[in-house]
Amino acid sequence: MTMNRPKLVASDVDGTLIDTDEKVSARTRNVVKALVDDGAHFILATGRPPRWIPPVVDGLGLAPLAVCGNGAVLYDSDADRVLEARVLDVETLDWVAELAYRVLPGCGLAAERIGESAHDAATPQFVSSPDYEHAWLNPDNTEVSVREVLSAPAIKLLIRSPKELSESMRAALVPHVGDRADITFSTNNGLIEVSAHGVTKASGVRELARRLGIENSAGIIAFGDMPNDVPMLEFAGHGVAMANAHPAAIAAADEVTATNNDDGVARVLERWWN
Repeated sequence: MTMNRPKLVASDVDGTLIDTDEKVSARTRNVVKALVDDGAHFILATGRPPRWIPPVVDGLGLAPLAVCGNGAVLYDSDADRVLEARVLDVETLDWVAELAYRVLPGCGLAAERIGESAHDAATPQFVSSPDYEHAWLNPDNTEVSVREVLSAPAIKLLIRSPKELSESMRAALVPHVGDRADITFSTNNGLIEVSAHGVTKASGVRELARRLGIENSAGIIAFGDMPNDVPMLEFAGHGVAMANAHPAAIAAADEVTATNNDDGVARVLERWWN
């Protein structure tokens, strides 16, 4: 690889930066500290909402800027402040929900909302319908009616069909949605995520880079493992997929590193910061 020292490092979290025990390794923590001390920028780019960022901050030992919700939210984890949010309006939520119930019969819906901080008490942040079956343990949801799920703008709409593959769900819905919204997935376990049109991790990384004074993507290196990382891997000057990555992420990347359990991110960054 001939890339000069990156000015900006953008990393996905789950399946990439952290291991399967959801821990940041000492090796990863050390190289991230080294690059920040050297004047480079490190940001997170994740499907997680801001309220799920604190454990990553604790593991890193520093509080980076973060692209959350697959690009819908720019979050300052140090100040606990939402810098910008791009949402699906209520009309679009209703429209996509109607399509989902028709194209993916039996699916359940949930919505991720955002306030001014990670735990904004004024905003019920994750609401789900009674027929929504969660894709992870210990969900922090508020169960409400379907009507209530769709009643307020959301950074993303989650559509769940536990017996389906996420990629088949996305393939079925995309032709109907067209360019009115963007659909991706970060697990193949029957869960797809709908964002406002044009919202991707790439759009979020691009905007944070601009705010940091980095206008050229050639100075950006990005790491990811799932289809929701593909736009970011393609946008970055150098995109790196994990060895454990989905085939779509591997195809989009310029390089494949070791797995997230084998310090794949650190192994690449140590070329410049060791």
